[in-house]
Amino acid sequence: MTPAHDSFVEIESAVVRFAGDSGDGMQTIGERFTDSSAYAGNDIATLPDFPAEIRAPAGTLAGVSGFQLQFGSRKILTPGDQPDALVAMNPAALMTNIDDLPEGGMLVVNQDSFKKMNLAKAGYKENPLEDEEFRKKYHLIELDLTSLTKNALVNSPLKPSDKARCKNFLALGFMYHVYGRSLEPTLNFFKSKWGKKLPDLAEANSLTLKAGYNLGDTMETARNRYQVNKAPVVPGIYRKISGNDALVYGLVAGAKQSGRELLFSGYPITPASPILEGLSALQKYGVKTLQAEDEIAAMGMALGASFAGDLAVVATSGPGMCLKSEFIGLASITELPVVIIDVQRGGPSTGLPTKTEQSDLLQSLYARHGDCPLPVIAAHSPSDCFDCAIEAVRIAITYMTPVILLSDLYVANGSEPWQIPNVADLPVIENKFADLAEKFVSYKRDPVTLARTQAIPGQAGLEHRIGGLEKAEDGGVSYDPQNHENMTHQRADKINGISKSIDLLSVQGKDSGDLLVIGWGGTYGAISSATKSMREEGFSISSVHLRHLNPLPDDLGDLISRFKKILVPELNLGQLSVILRARYTTEILSYNKIQGKPFKVVELKEKFLELLS
Repeated sequence: MTPAHDSFVEIESAVVRFAGDSGDGMQTIGERFTDSSAYAGNDIATLPDFPAEIRAPAGTLAGVSGFQLQFGSRKILTPGDQPDALVAMNPAALMTNIDDLPEGGMLVVNQDSFKKMNLAKAGYKENPLEDEEFRKKYHLIELDLTSLTKNALVNSPLKPSDKARCKNFLALGFMYHVYGRSLEPTLNFFKSKWGKKLPDLAEANSLTLKAGYNLGDTMETARNRYQVNKAPVVPGIYRKISGNDALVYGLVAGAKQSGRELLFSGYPITPASPILEGLSALQKYGVKTLQAEDEIAAMGMALGASFAGDLAVVATSGPGMCLKSEFIGLASITELPVVIIDVQRGGPSTGLPTKTEQSDLLQSLYARHGDCPLPVIAAHSPSDCFDCAIEAVRIAITYMTPVILLSDLYVANGSEPWQIPNVADLPVIENKFADLAEKFVSYKRDPVTLARTQAIPGQAGLEHRIGGLEKAEDGGVSYDPQNHENMTHQRADKINGISKSIDLLSVQGKDSGDLLVIGWGGTYGAISSATKSMREEGFSISSVHLRHLNPLPDDLGDLISRFKKILVPELNLGQLSVILRARYTTEILSYNKIQGKPFKVVELKEKFLELLS
């Protein structure tokens, strides 16, 4: 059901945003549009946006849910600064999103929802669709989605309320017509999800999707149509993946490559809960999952599992990290490997649980009793989460230490294409379990890594003691001042030594110049896009994105010294900037945003231009 190619205007990329009430299925149609674009061979990046309230009053500003994606025939690194097309299912969705739509942008509205009561809920005194200046400002397409859906399903056996819920797919079908998307992936989705158990629902959604698509052929205002060609890709097998999904698969791969069984213990918390849900479905791969009664118990369970020789993993967000801190300290002094995932969100306290932020870096580095340094790494994109999970497992087992892996809501919920790796190409992670043929000493260290050897409890000849009290090398409790100082230094030196095993930095641009932009976490796409654009405009600007935040790469100081100015953009008040200033005693400039939203490419470019002028 795709028209001839010559009926389209060819464009390099497009940004589409769906917005409506939290019960309107915006996330669902956003995901379906994403899948259809991936099916067409486009590169993609997505940004789901949903309210913190479980179910805000219908039609209110607090209940607006949105989904934005950018798809293109080139490498796509961000979901886009602003939409080229906005689908607004009600007045509240229009009110909260219209400021992002540029003049001349396509605005598709559900005209049926613009009733007096709904307008009042959204804060409109007058209907904006009746304002001539408003109508001239945008490419406005008014659809009677509710009534059209009712007509399309006149013969469906579904209840009227269930029929009304299908209007999101009528809107989706219309947008498929505008951008020449294939209906096939979505129709197949209906069959697989509802075909056997709820065939009437599958049929109803199929009918409304087709009705929306065919509607475009009958509307004069829908004659603007766009073609986005396939993006060049490295040959291989690809799938769409979110950051949380990539963490799940990376942890399973890390367990396999280390030869350990994976035990995950967790407590539900936004936005980390999908990791628990994803791993619980993979029991056939030897994965064990436990839902604990609270965050403290989850960390305690993980520590016990690690003591028994499992690959122990927990996942949480900022508030959960606060609760886990005492047990994290215990994991440090016992020197047991645990992977601790923190999917960051807006804080402090409950803060903004459904919005993104990078404000847990200082907590990850320092929020423990005593001198307790731990390795900290950060994933920069959904697909990078897979590699970071394996890297966290490697560090934890090789160096016998807990590892903190930072993600953030933007990375966790966003999606992009991911080339499925060959398992044979993944790194093998060696375990150092005690040998029964050798005398075991609890805290005797490897001369290279300074890691102690792990002994699985319950084995004759390997009886030993570890615990929260300071120990001597043989595991005996020691209050000797010199021993405590020595052990503290050894634990710190072990963590610092991890830098010897990490790759040299990869710089985008030249390795010297006027401005170096240093990023970490989910700012990667915006920073890379902005700096690349400015280099193409002739500016002396480079960027580097840090995966390892503790210890920092050995070559970072030398790189910093070769640039006139250093800028660190962060979604916090400047936490990495504080670290770099202290470490390198040089001027580090900060550019900070704390709005629960990712950086836009345009606002970064404006800041870069200010510093380079």
